[in-house]
Amino acid sequence: MTSQPLTQSALWNGPAGHAWVGAQVELDRLFQPMQDLLVDAAAQAGARRVLDIGCGTGATTLAAARRLGAQARCTGIDISAPMTALARERAAREALPAQFICADAQTHAFDEPGGFDLLISRFGVMFFDDPVQAARRLRQTADEAARVCWIVWRTAEDNPFMTAAERAAGLPPRPKAPGQFAFGDPAHVEDILSQGGWTAIDVQPLDIPLSMPEPALLPYLTRLGPVGVALQQETDEQRRAQVIHTVRAAFEPFVQGSEVRFNAACWLVRARAG
Repeated sequence: MTSQPLTQSALWNGPAGHAWVGAQVELDRLFQPMQDLLVDAAAQAGARRVLDIGCGTGATTLAAARRLGAQARCTGIDISAPMTALARERAAREALPAQFICADAQTHAFDEPGGFDLLISRFGVMFFDDPVQAARRLRQTADEAARVCWIVWRTAEDNPFMTAAERAAGLPPRPKAPGQFAFGDPAHVEDILSQGGWTAIDVQPLDIPLSMPEPALLPYLTRLGPVGVALQQETDEQRRAQVIHTVRAAFEPFVQGSEVRFNAACWLVRARAG
């Protein structure tokens, strides 16, 4: 099975972005523990001006807005138009004080330099074409006492669940950058932030058990990730059915009764502006 490579913009404004919109409820549930950790960090820091980088469909931004209340300003930024459109709809439905920007945080000119006191991200900062430039740009958005609190994936080898589908489908390994596992090397993360002007950089391992209902597994593996993108491009229905059968079998070690359970091997990245 093959998949045509796409730019990050084409990917997240195309098949991946629409897949995440379609799976919003399931993905929010799956990644709830990461969301809770970031929102707790925002509350403990007394944050009042929060920027959520790579906010996707807005779950973490909206959760921060609920927790911090009307006195806070929570902003999400993401390159994906379909995902930020859904995020705005969700904020409007709940009348939450959150705003969403559809733009690349690496190059976006924010209205107020130094306007944020906390920069959070749930798996949203690994996709920059030039991560050092992105770190510098984000430093410009931060006030002098601002903090970073990001959750990123460790390596593909540390996350067998996240790579089971493409291994089974025979897709080539994912490129190191930009991509899901681009921040797998903690020294690389530290170097990026240091060059970007951040200090007190701390990268610690974070292992979080995750689960989903077993019936959600097939929609997950056929819509999301490299295999999901490739399946959307596959026009041979017989070939598509064969790939789905093969890939689903590869997930059997993670199925425990009515649930699918796996470990999310991540880094918790912290830093300060000054």
